[in-house]
Amino acid sequence: MASELLKVSHTAGVTNSESVLINGVNGHTYTILSILICETAGAAETFDLYIDDGGGGTDYEIYSDQALAANATFEHTTKFVIEDEDHLCASTASSANVDIIVSYLDQTR
Repeated sequence: MASELLKVSHTAGVTNSESVLINGVNGHTYTILSILICETAGAAETFDLYIDDGGGGTDYEIYSDQALAANATFEHTTKFVIEDEDHLCASTASSANVDIIVSYLDQTR
């Protein structure tokens, strides 16, 4: 039976290795409503936000080397969709401390 649930993903301490924000599951469609990215270490940083297509390693950049000021919050409010085994991922350019909150609608088919 199909369902629609509002959900939130909290990821603390994102650094220069890939962090999976949403790990897609077959039969699900995810509508991303908003993403908040907050630098918490007091040092300017850059980040990448991307979709890993099917979790297979082919990345599609949403933001590449996007600047994030020290102790600042970046807000993405344009809606987009990922589906099935797609992963929403993030990483920073260097060893950093960035928190990310993703609000989304999880629909099953």
